[in-house]
Amino acid sequence: MRTQTLEAKSLEVAARASGREARAVIEPLPVRAGPAAAAGQTLEVLPPLSGLVVPLDAVPDPVFARRLVGDGVAIDPTSNEVLAPFAGTVTQLHDAHHAVAITNADGIEVLIHVGLDTVALRGRGFTALVARGAQVEAGQALLRFDPELVAREARSLISAVVVTERGRVRALHPVHGLVGAGVGVLFTLELAGAQVPARAVQGGETVLSEVVVLPNPEGLHARPAAVLAAEARRYSSEVKLLGPQGEANARSLVAVMGLSTKKGDAVRVRATGSDARAAVAALTRLLQEGCGEKAGAKGGEPTLTLVPPPAPEQARVVAGAGELAGAAASPGLAIGRVLQHRAGALVVPERGGSELEERTRYAAALREASAQLEKLKAQAAPLQAQLLGMHQELLQDPELAELAEGPLRAGKSAAFAWQQAYTTHAGKLEKLENKLLRERASDVRDVGRRALALLAGAQEQSLTVSPGTILIAEEVSPSEMASLERSKLAGLCTTTGSATSHVAILARAMGLPAVCGIDEAALALEDGAQVILDGTRGLLRTNPTAAQLEQVTQQLARDASRRTAEQGAAAKQAHTKDGHRVEVVANITSVEDAKKAVAAGAEGVGLLRTELLFEDRDTAPSEDEQAAQYGAIAAVLGKERPFVIRTLDAGADKPLSYLQLPKEQNPFLGLRGVRISLAYPEMFRAQLRAVLRSAAQGDVHVMFPMISDLGEVRAARQLLAEEQARLGGQVKVGVMIEVPSAALQAELLAREVDFFSIGTNDLTQYVLAMDRGHPKLARQAEAIHPAVLKMIGMTCDGARVHGKWVGVCGGLASDPQAAPLLVGLGVKELSVSVPAIASVKAALARFTLAECQSLAQAALRLGTISEVRALLVAHAEAHASVEG
Repeated sequence: MRTQTLEAKSLEVAARASGREARAVIEPLPVRAGPAAAAGQTLEVLPPLSGLVVPLDAVPDPVFARRLVGDGVAIDPTSNEVLAPFAGTVTQLHDAHHAVAITNADGIEVLIHVGLDTVALRGRGFTALVARGAQVEAGQALLRFDPELVAREARSLISAVVVTERGRVRALHPVHGLVGAGVGVLFTLELAGAQVPARAVQGGETVLSEVVVLPNPEGLHARPAAVLAAEARRYSSEVKLLGPQGEANARSLVAVMGLSTKKGDAVRVRATGSDARAAVAALTRLLQEGCGEKAGAKGGEPTLTLVPPPAPEQARVVAGAGELAGAAASPGLAIGRVLQHRAGALVVPERGGSELEERTRYAAALREASAQLEKLKAQAAPLQAQLLGMHQELLQDPELAELAEGPLRAGKSAAFAWQQAYTTHAGKLEKLENKLLRERASDVRDVGRRALALLAGAQEQSLTVSPGTILIAEEVSPSEMASLERSKLAGLCTTTGSATSHVAILARAMGLPAVCGIDEAALALEDGAQVILDGTRGLLRTNPTAAQLEQVTQQLARDASRRTAEQGAAAKQAHTKDGHRVEVVANITSVEDAKKAVAAGAEGVGLLRTELLFEDRDTAPSEDEQAAQYGAIAAVLGKERPFVIRTLDAGADKPLSYLQLPKEQNPFLGLRGVRISLAYPEMFRAQLRAVLRSAAQGDVHVMFPMISDLGEVRAARQLLAEEQARLGGQVKVGVMIEVPSAALQAELLAREVDFFSIGTNDLTQYVLAMDRGHPKLARQAEAIHPAVLKMIGMTCDGARVHGKWVGVCGGLASDPQAAPLLVGLGVKELSVSVPAIASVKAALARFTLAECQSLAQAALRLGTISEVRALLVAHAEAHASVEG
């Protein structure tokens, strides 16, 4: 273990890792060796790689994101040597050389897992520089990898750095931004005290399982080993996994990985203790099912919507006549019309106002740029959101701040100082030999231009494309990609980037054919010119012939037919495998959303968020305006589909400018939801009348949010009854279950309403007393927490007494892995995001009702989020594998 006395600048650190003039830039920093850590001491873990720190939650792999392996961070690497995070022993080195673990003298173990899906490379592109059992110093090189090969053939280069030892670590404090391999600190561990020796098992029998032949394509690597270890920790017995290479503690992921098993190996489980038989039975079954891994899946890693990068031999081809060649970045064919995209120049004055004025403008622009990115993240796909989050981190990068500091002190304008800072930073990155690091310069320029536009007073411009557009540009930023309408974009070409660039990653995530590094002659093509884009081969055909157009058109028609057939199942009613009926409906905000939902197979609308009608305006919407909106949605759905309208849910994080709401110390515990409606009865009455007027056009239900007691229900129903007496109109009445008091009084509430809908997002934060938007607590505020699940079950039990149904409209309903669990708890309706409709229906169809109920009972017996997630992952993958 060693402690750095200083932290190096991020760019210089990255340069050092890339192998260029690093030694001239950074001198080795003095270090001090530390004694064995005592209770209350901390341990500083060095970065094993250079690159951008990524929160573990953002890693597109549930094993790491859900912390089944352990807590830590990930790094989007710009170096290709893995260094020891502290002095210790190499306790694990996988045969594929993609994962290595180091344990120090205090028993703290850190696992470095390079990339995702890399076990399937079986060692290609990796070179081990140490052996298992070797003693290493902090910063010593452990293994080397080929970043271009790994980036092409694995799912991602993002590398996890996690602490697998759970007993000693009290807290983990990560850094943010760029880090350099072996320099500074990646995260600091607070240690709870001396390691507790393993408790000897007292009494009980010893049970040995039958032989299990491993079905896992790559043996028990990180993902299945994590699932097995999580299950083993549920039992008090000592549990061992016996394999051809020896035996391992089944509770330890690293020990299981260390057996270096492969497909077809014969293994057995041995347990000693009071629950030995139950442990052996459960683990044997889990091993037979592949520990949640589909047999035949590449690397056994979870499947994402990303299209894999092209094989090396497809990366670039020689262009023929009428063709321009580039790197195959995202596969697929497209016919479209060219649209050239060129970023406009900004006028940046060198001099500004006083230093205080310019610093104020500088800080405000960075805050606004971060807010813009946050808004894009909310609308983006998960991978896009991850990259936009990295851009938010770059806005706070200390290197950029330091580069801007000098010009600001010299009296330059904020715009001039910022432009100089980010262009200098990006320019240095572009000159480095490390290819991945050069490509990260585009991220710096993207986030730099965003803030510069604000400082220069330019309006934010979004890319507007027509249907069938082939966009051609020098480069397209991740934020621009997030703003594009995928339905109108046919393909993408950039003269910069490669298959490992962010634009390529996002194109694959969007299913968008793309070519990067295209011949610069593409920039001379006229807008509107018809072209054929072949993202699989990396070619752009200009002036295509009629025969070529017809050939591609036929291929596109075949592809569309296949997708239509796959989507066809989503149009059917949702049932479990044995025919138990579950309604899968949609969460929407507009008429357009309703149309998309019906087209995607939604069986109705379980939540219309009416607050969007009330936001971003100076006065509340009129009764007529609301009635028109509700009526239009009801017309889209028809009388055969249920339509649940939630009354205004404002306050807390959704303030309204025209309501003079008092400033509250705890807004989430103050005037919000139905409390605001009851405080402004005339506004509430207008909304209720609008709902009643739309009832004639569909199967309309009204739902009151944030109900905490029976008095609120009765007060809201009284106003509704008075308006019904005046207007007529019949609607079903329901309430949102979002606070513990409502769940605890579910049986009482069910006497006076027709249905419940559980808002799992709010219910989670109120049950756990954790703000779901808190940057450090968000990962702990998950709706699959056993306490939240018990609240859901309690709500279903209360409703069942009076024959009322329960739906879930919170984020948990859109999770295909959680859908069977909710049904097992007694939920009858799932209101999901439109893109999730097909996957949720498919997930339900894999389970019988009895299996859903068994899954729910198993989850309720667990104690942590990670244990529940491991259970869901294992069951979902097992059922998907059986179906396949």
